[in-house]
Amino acid sequence: MPKLSYLKALNRALGDEMARDDSVVVLGEDIGVGVAGVTTGLLAKYGDQRIVDMPLSEQAFTSFATGMAMAGMRPVIEFQIPSLLFLTFEQIANQAHKFSLMTGGQTKVPVTYVVPGSGSRTGWAGQHSDHPYSLFAHVGVKTVMPATPADAYGLLASAIRDDDPVVFFAPSGALAVRDDLDFATLAPVPIGVGRVAREGTDITVVALGHLVHAALEVAEELAGEASVEVFDPRTVYPFDWAGLSASVAKTGRLVVVDDSNRSCGIGGEIIATVVEDHRLLAPPKRVTRPDGAVLPFALELDRAVQPTKEQLTAAIQAVLKS
Repeated sequence: MPKLSYLKALNRALGDEMARDDSVVVLGEDIGVGVAGVTTGLLAKYGDQRIVDMPLSEQAFTSFATGMAMAGMRPVIEFQIPSLLFLTFEQIANQAHKFSLMTGGQTKVPVTYVVPGSGSRTGWAGQHSDHPYSLFAHVGVKTVMPATPADAYGLLASAIRDDDPVVFFAPSGALAVRDDLDFATLAPVPIGVGRVAREGTDITVVALGHLVHAALEVAEELAGEASVEVFDPRTVYPFDWAGLSASVAKTGRLVVVDDSNRSCGIGGEIIATVVEDHRLLAPPKRVTRPDGAVLPFALELDRAVQPTKEQLTAAIQAVLKS
């Protein structure tokens, strides 16, 4: 079977959705030349009426996309850096997200916001390295963060077809992941449905985005001393609480590894929700960025602030010994 990278999966999904539905239009900066790789080759195929390079005014074209969606289009916005989500948060959370609710469902706002390379791992420095997926989950905007090429394809297709705004985080640490795939099997993946990436019986590790791969490596390394189940939510909001509950009911122990800042992160929400519903065999732990983390430019410091396999291993072992 041919190999498909995460980044190529995004490009394939976007092209397939544009071929399937003429109302899909892509907006963003430098997307005509495909700087981020997501839109490579699409301008030549679909022209500048559907691959539209925007001026450097993210707030303007994010609002423009809301109007396009209300008028019947399905715009996809590519943001070059995750911190632009702070700039456009009002347009997404307070406008696009709320129109359908405030009109009793009479208005649909099918916009997809794609953030390729979110979270850094390559020294993008303080104003380019945030991973604010918890922020959108907090206000109730549909938020997805797949770990694999197949899920990247499937969740982007589902996001574009969804009638609500969807923020799609493509973590920097996952973009180069490659899998052997039969391209004919690529299909939409339901939003809000997680998956068990590895079966286990002793402890559940919830890993988000690219950290799924780190969790799988740690689970394999610990196979001689524990059976680690790895749960991949795929969707941050709405979260698959039923799927996680089934896993925790089986293992009785929980560790969460989450590449966002500790305070008010999704890792804390996962633990709080689980302990409300389950009597665990040991206190759970979470592995995150530190409180208020701002990633530095220096590559070694960039990596040092993010969750590591060593930290995850230590957390798993501590919970197993509790």
